[in-house]
Amino acid sequence: MAAVLAETNQGGDRIDAVESPVKDLTACFFRGFRDEREACIFRRWRLHLSLARWYDPVMWHSIPLTLFWFVYFGSLGIFFPYFALYLRENAGLSGTEVGLILAISPLVGMIAQPVWGQLADRTGARTRTLAFLTIGTAAGYIGLGMAAGFWPIVMATALLALAGTAVFPMMTSVSLAILRDAGHHAFGYVRAWGTIGYFIVIMLFPWMLQNFPPRLEHGAIDTGVSQPGLGLMFPITAGWVFVAAFIAFFIPKKGAVALRAARGDWHELMDNRPFVRFLGFSLFVHFLMQGPMWLFPLFVRSRGGELTTIRDMWILMLLVEIPLVLSTGSGLKRLGARGLLVIGVLVGGLRWTLCALVADPTLLFAVQALHGLTVVGLNLGSPLYLDMVAPEKLRSTAQGILSMVATGIAGMASNFSAGWFIDQSGIDALYLICGVGLLVLGGFACWILPAAQTSARKIQTAALPSDTVA
Repeated sequence: MAAVLAETNQGGDRIDAVESPVKDLTACFFRGFRDEREACIFRRWRLHLSLARWYDPVMWHSIPLTLFWFVYFGSLGIFFPYFALYLRENAGLSGTEVGLILAISPLVGMIAQPVWGQLADRTGARTRTLAFLTIGTAAGYIGLGMAAGFWPIVMATALLALAGTAVFPMMTSVSLAILRDAGHHAFGYVRAWGTIGYFIVIMLFPWMLQNFPPRLEHGAIDTGVSQPGLGLMFPITAGWVFVAAFIAFFIPKKGAVALRAARGDWHELMDNRPFVRFLGFSLFVHFLMQGPMWLFPLFVRSRGGELTTIRDMWILMLLVEIPLVLSTGSGLKRLGARGLLVIGVLVGGLRWTLCALVADPTLLFAVQALHGLTVVGLNLGSPLYLDMVAPEKLRSTAQGILSMVATGIAGMASNFSAGWFIDQSGIDALYLICGVGLLVLGGFACWILPAAQTSARKIQTAALPSDTVA
């Protein structure tokens, strides 16, 4: 560093080099700079120190991980907001049939997610497993786009779910392992790029539909269809996921992300009281959350909204969500993972309750801003809390079991019962019941969930893999 500071000025004289650059820079700050050259050197070192603060080696190595979140979540910005609408209007299915198809992915995920998680933990090949799961997911979207009719869509959805349901818990466990030494803010920074990708694609997709002919739709029904070309979402989603799979092969493969578990270690999770209580809590929360979330496009249509209305509501949700996700580290330090969870559940309950009770379109639009708090609290608080209470060598298995319970058992029951319920009693009653239920659960959350203790967590170094793994 002293050599860098000992540069020549325009007259050829050297600026005095000192043995301690930090001391020299401090002196310059207080006595003032002798010339512009010295001031320039000071500004250069201030920039270097700033970059070093925000981008330590762990964060630089997370760039492929960040790109993966950006691209993969971008694909969800095409599929997630419109799939239920496609099934109801373009495929011409009833509410009960829509609920059954939406329940297929959680049903398959109940088996697939813990199996993939255990495979990744036993081999230590979490990054490579993520890459191959992503390739399988892209192929699944292509198959789903080719299916026409209730039973073919059921089969295609089940095949997609074999790999697709395991991607999110796997990418979460990989991210938390890679970023474990990068500070409280690191996961929020990486996760925020996923939301940005979702935001960009959800804005672009309606434009794509307007510029491609409806003949690209497969088996659309003309009567009462708000967007005949909606089937275009399947090949576009598949393309984005293939790009994510390519990126996944560049994600770091060594260190904590390659930690191996021994045979039978998963039994430790069943003896972990905070983990078991958290699973029970997640089961009830996601039962009340999943169905209304998947049927949200139908709710918007029931209030007279169109495809652009759904898009505009998602834009508002994401604009609020992005800065909140970026500030996850601050929330984690102040509230802890359990505090984030409590806020997420309470705000989610408030949102569904207001959706049922508010009739004014403008106010209903504004209510969707609560989605951001729900995502930060529930969708980020859950994996962070789980990562604190579960052993590191079992992080993929733990995340897989959580997904099995939350999006598997609870999601299957929620989607099917919600689809049946809207045929019997209407969609407003569904949102009211789920909203009140979440508010009650949120009120008891601190009693149900013990506080997570991070100080007791240690890496099981005996299970560290060789450099050839993954």
